[in-house]
Amino acid sequence: MQNLVTVFGGSGFIGTQAVRQLAKAGWRIRVAVRNPNLGYAMRLQGDVGQIDVVQANIRNPASIRRALTGAAAAVNLVGVLYESGRQGFQSVHAMGAKNVAEAAHAEGVARFVQMSALGADPDGESKYARTKAEGEAAVRAIYPDAVIIRPSIVFGAGDGFFNRFAQMAGVSPILPLIGGGHTRFQPVFVGDVAQAIARAVTSPDAAGKTYELGGPAIHSFKELMEMLLAEIDKRRFLAPIPFQIAALMGKAGDLAAAFLPPPITSDQVELLKTDNVVSGRHPGLADLGITATTLQAVLPTYLYRYRKGGQYADQEDREMAGVSV
Repeated sequence: MQNLVTVFGGSGFIGTQAVRQLAKAGWRIRVAVRNPNLGYAMRLQGDVGQIDVVQANIRNPASIRRALTGAAAAVNLVGVLYESGRQGFQSVHAMGAKNVAEAAHAEGVARFVQMSALGADPDGESKYARTKAEGEAAVRAIYPDAVIIRPSIVFGAGDGFFNRFAQMAGVSPILPLIGGGHTRFQPVFVGDVAQAIARAVTSPDAAGKTYELGGPAIHSFKELMEMLLAEIDKRRFLAPIPFQIAALMGKAGDLAAAFLPPPITSDQVELLKTDNVVSGRHPGLADLGITATTLQAVLPTYLYRYRKGGQYADQEDREMAGVSV
């Protein structure tokens, strides 16, 4: 069906923003999720009748094909940060991507966009990185003109990075610096990633390309923690944790992952041994006509909730100092 795109994983942190951008671009959108009852609010991202929510599981080919019926384009955003039960890296990142691409091809879908990750590497020590690369290869074998999106860590309201450590800083006097906090990142704003996805679906020039998405600045993990603490106005000890000790913490996290989100897993420790910055070998945000948004412009808009006094913290400080406001 002309102008219909199916977005797998469209109710997630990145997916919600991507759906909004696709709606602004005039697409009709079918959001395919495992639990449609959790994605009811997605219909509010566009005009009446523009967005529909359907059930699909990327481990179930029949449900995938139903979600793709009549679509002109498909976007696969499904991914996991740690393994839990049947939601494993191999089944989601590799086989899941292959299942979606095969079903899309069978349904005659013309355009395919695959969400990967910066650092995807078929020879990487991290299973996350290896399976992301396997997913890319599986998609490209079916869709040579597929668009691959590789972001660094993605920040914005609802992210799993800054919010996670801000919550930790609220209850702990210490924040860990795995490997000494020297790993470098190039954080990219979720709104910029969403725009990139929408333009990848729409632009003929994007076909067959891999985009590495990073923000305008590179920061070490320690620098990011310092920025976080300054923003939430808290003093915490930044404790360097050698990789050998972190590996033991990661194994404990692996066991905990069966019951609750772990603080860190052994696979994430492996990821932290490699910098997460754009290589310069692939196009990026600028090539899609997008100006990268800075951390400084966005962090205050959602981290204020972790400050004492929240968004009124500065006002309270001034009133306590006897300054009229």
